[in-house]
Amino acid sequence: MCVSCARARRSPGATTPWVSDAGGDVSTKSFDVDLDSGRPDTAPKSGQRDFPYKVSESDPEVFYVTAHAQAHDVSWYLELDWSSGDRHGTVRINDNGKPFRTSGNVGRPAYDYPLGGSEWLKAPTD
Repeated sequence: MCVSCARARRSPGATTPWVSDAGGDVSTKSFDVDLDSGRPDTAPKSGQRDFPYKVSESDPEVFYVTAHAQAHDVSWYLELDWSSGDRHGTVRINDNGKPFRTSGNVGRPAYDYPLGGSEWLKAPTD
């Protein structure tokens, strides 16, 4: 899986970042993406192995990707290469045809909508 940036610029000072947990109570493989990196890429979290993974209809995998930025406002998407026998391709993972957007929040508040929550909560500061 690779990360492609459609646009990256210095983070604007007037926006408020939001965080939302998506998905259900399922076992996942977790990956981190540092969008401030010169060439962002997925990195396995918690000692998990990196790609490739073998999947099937009866043995699926769920990939949970956490992307973050501190200093930039980044529009980005994921590309997942796949193969099945002699067939292969690339699936673009995005926000309904548009790139995801992640903005840094240095010096600004952030908000979180926890999985199973009913409202946005101010996120703790590091």
